[in-house]
Amino acid sequence: MSDAALEASTLHAFRDAVAACVRAVPAGRVVSYGDVATWIGRPGAARQVGAALRSFAAEDPAFPWQRVVNAQGGISTFKVGMGELQIALLRSEGVEVADGTIDMQRYRFHPQDEDRTGDANG
Repeated sequence: MSDAALEASTLHAFRDAVAACVRAVPAGRVVSYGDVATWIGRPGAARQVGAALRSFAAEDPAFPWQRVVNAQGGISTFKVGMGELQIALLRSEGVEVADGTIDMQRYRFHPQDEDRTGDANG
């Protein structure tokens, strides 16, 4: 396999893992870019998660990109002009956003909670 083919294969695997992880986050809950990176076995790849999310949002309007926020619960998309949309989408799912920030203690999704209770809202 050529270096370019290996790189493309690795990129597709990463994107697929990010997509599967984000799709598993239920409406009304959020995760951080770092959470996603850690859950897919790539701790430290939070920025790459963000890049993948930007492409998913452009490709598929139904993709739940809005459920990923920064580690402090902040909306990080204002610089790309999507912050207001992200806030509106999260609020439509029942997430409270105050001053561009979400209470991560209240709204952060933990996959083990769903596994244990069968209900994402615990």
